[in-house]
Amino acid sequence: MKKIISLMSIIVMLVVSLLITNTSYAVTHSDKEAKILIVLTSHTELGNTGKKTGFWLPELTHPYYEFIEAGYSVDIASIEGGMAPLDDKAFEEADEYHQVFLNDATLMAKVMRSISISDVNPDDYQAVLYSGGSGPMWDFPNNPDINRISASIYENNGIVSAVCHGGAALINVTLNDGSLLIANKRLAAFTNEEEADLGTTKVVPFLLQDKLTEQGAIVVKGNAWQENVVIEGRLITGQNPASAKKVAQSIIQQLEKQ
Repeated sequence: MKKIISLMSIIVMLVVSLLITNTSYAVTHSDKEAKILIVLTSHTELGNTGKKTGFWLPELTHPYYEFIEAGYSVDIASIEGGMAPLDDKAFEEADEYHQVFLNDATLMAKVMRSISISDVNPDDYQAVLYSGGSGPMWDFPNNPDINRISASIYENNGIVSAVCHGGAALINVTLNDGSLLIANKRLAAFTNEEEADLGTTKVVPFLLQDKLTEQGAIVVKGNAWQENVVIEGRLITGQNPASAKKVAQSIIQQLEKQ
């Protein structure tokens, strides 16, 4: 049965969880030198619908726990910093990590006190992952700090990655030679078909699949809502929430090679 939890209830649980000193899952140490940054949206309004949006929880938790289990240190940033908005519709779908997240004071604190992306020093990270949800469609594109961080990490032999709508971060990332990061590169992102399934084709400011194609990317489409991850060197992308865990695993494999 689907369980619906209101945003206010989630906030209350966040606060309570921060008071817990003995968490059930959180790993507080790392044994790898490489450090990973996950970036979340700060946008809360779903266009002009009057509905709320934010980041999609499994696109944070699935990669985060893969990284932590592999021994990596992970920081959480958002566009504005502070509490990143969680799209509570995620709780309408069963997921193995929902309760883990609600019991994890460490990750909760990182989400509530996320680093402002303007304060991020890209030299501190070997990989960046742009998480999805509908919110990124508004505040990820053309963000100068996203462009700064992505180009710097990529040109320093690091990994740039995105899952689902998080691919909106990649639209205009320009490298030092003036070329677009995604030009002539294969990638995966949320498809027009999946946007139509959500009924948000005319709600979002643009269709991500179309925009990436316009910018010269080669969008590799998998079946709707099924895992699809594309590895193009140090550019690693996933199509939808089902792809989030494999995106993280692919990042880890790439980091191990380095």
